[in-house]
Amino acid sequence: MGTEGSNPSVSADWKIVLSASVDPSSRTTQARFARVAVSVLFFTNGALYANLVPRFPEVKTQLGLGDALYGLSIALLPLGALLSGLAAGKLIRWIGSARLAAFGTIVLGAAMLLIGTASFAWMFALGLFIVGVLDSVIDVAQNAHGLRVQKLYGRSIINSFHAIWSLGAVVGGLMAVGAIALHLPLSWHLILTFALFSVLALIALKFCLPGADDPSVSTESTGTISESKTGLSKRTVFVVVALSFIAISGAVVEDVGSSWATLYLQTGLSAPATVAPLGFLALIGFQFLGRLVGDRMTDSLGQRTVARLGGGLVVAGMTMALAWPSIALTLIGLALAGFGAATLVPAAMDSASRLPGFAHGTALAIVTWLMRIGSLMSPLLIGIVADSQGLRIGLIIVPVFGLFVLALSGVLRKKQDA
Repeated sequence: MGTEGSNPSVSADWKIVLSASVDPSSRTTQARFARVAVSVLFFTNGALYANLVPRFPEVKTQLGLGDALYGLSIALLPLGALLSGLAAGKLIRWIGSARLAAFGTIVLGAAMLLIGTASFAWMFALGLFIVGVLDSVIDVAQNAHGLRVQKLYGRSIINSFHAIWSLGAVVGGLMAVGAIALHLPLSWHLILTFALFSVLALIALKFCLPGADDPSVSTESTGTISESKTGLSKRTVFVVVALSFIAISGAVVEDVGSSWATLYLQTGLSAPATVAPLGFLALIGFQFLGRLVGDRMTDSLGQRTVARLGGGLVVAGMTMALAWPSIALTLIGLALAGFGAATLVPAAMDSASRLPGFAHGTALAIVTWLMRIGSLMSPLLIGIVADSQGLRIGLIIVPVFGLFVLALSGVLRKKQDA
């Protein structure tokens, strides 16, 4: 009784037999459905918060929040993300990446409702904190499941998921603009959003890959798990830090587009109000294009070469924009930076998921957590420098991070390592 379950070699043999008995065409169909399902989860994650951001001024006015209290409330979102980020690996092993991403999306939608229907400032702040806690965990979970699907494909598809996230953010923003134009009350807007994306998340869950995520320690690089017993090597720690800097670099470029590009064009280059937003659109639009072609580039050239080319574009584009300031060159520079940074975060996450010596999902959670610290600190650094030296000088941080990518991209995979 129970002899097979107690014999690891017999159990492994049965897994091989069962795996071999599955129809390859059936496995391919399952992978395709799972890819669509993960794409839906990325889309909902991008669209949910984007539905709320354009209506923040409305909430701020309704609650009578001053700028300081409003800013402090907004800061609770990244704080929540930092506090929960390192728990994502354990939650994935306990709940499963697909269920965590799907059910987390539903709770995230409910937290949005709390923000939008808040009667008191503390409810608004609490809602943002909960959103941060959930978003960090969902982010790791959906990437972990996407990387699981990528293994079935045997080629890079992770960039396409991030492209879908970008598309979701654009669609979510347009939905919010439409709701404002139709004078739809915020509570009804968020109720409809919650219902729509909750249904999409539940449908997506039905088509995600079945079974639990691999609970074992990754052994792709070394074939052993000795590091998990004796402590991580200095090389592994260096790789984790390097991957985090690469991910931070991609996040910094994205943040410059959303937080600073319009302001720089308007105040630094005297761009008209109708032209200044083109800086954000140029960067995000070319980032989206870069992610659409990123998987093919990665398969053809390898992560390392693509990252080096991308880092070079970030350095060249932003150096040109800052050295010869004009509206046209700035738009071109932002576009080059957006395209160059497109694959950096997906590449760092993919490489982190393959690191030996970590329980499943842990390295991915660590890199994502460190990336969020960098994303939190970089706007503060840019703001401090901008206050004393001007925004043009503050934005020098972007080509500096491009140089970090060029220096550290050796930790990413070469083509033959795919």
